[in-house]
Amino acid sequence: MTISLSNVCFAYPDAPDKPVLNIPSWNVASQEQVFVHGPSGGGKSTLLNLLSGILAPTSGEVSILGKRLDKMSQRQCDRFRAKRIGYVFQQFNLIPYLNAVENVQLPTHFCQHGKASARQEIEGLLAKLNVSPDNWHKQANKLSIGQQQRVAIARALINKPELLIADEPTSSLDQDNRNNFMSLLMSLVAENNITLVFVSHDMSLSQYFKRIDALSDISCLNGDS
Repeated sequence: MTISLSNVCFAYPDAPDKPVLNIPSWNVASQEQVFVHGPSGGGKSTLLNLLSGILAPTSGEVSILGKRLDKMSQRQCDRFRAKRIGYVFQQFNLIPYLNAVENVQLPTHFCQHGKASARQEIEGLLAKLNVSPDNWHKQANKLSIGQQQRVAIARALINKPELLIADEPTSSLDQDNRNNFMSLLMSLVAENNITLVFVSHDMSLSQYFKRIDALSDISCLNGDS
């Protein structure tokens, strides 16, 4: 299993009697693509933060790619995430004053890439994602939304992750950009044999997935994310 959660409970320290998530068991197999849906503020982002080691569970076991994140220090979780998990954020989270290549290069600082090979891989990946060479050295805030989304995907994929997490990445896109984003994302996931957990409240996106899980079915109760 890529993901295996067992008796996972999470509550914020300032509200220990109000758990946000309570997950008896949830598993995702290798190379599976899962669409997780639920209302805004229902705990979806909290779930993704547990899966990526950004948050530690209050109790229970979080096993990702065969490793117990709940047994790791925060530093160990950070390095594990950088090497083995890709993350596409809701607002893309590009560094606005860095150019496209520099944004994609950031995750490679945590891995054993040589500088030359990393640069070649970055440019090759950007080209594959139809980011033209004219845009490689533009600041991120000078790129179109469509180009920014491709740079964000490149950054998430540059370390060849086994697990890709996407947190409402289409919420700010118009319909054409949303459809282009989803088609590109799903083709890359299939091509690279990546396990995908995609979270959204937009049920129209479920058409791209074979497995659809409601957060209310994963967690016995919901709270604020």
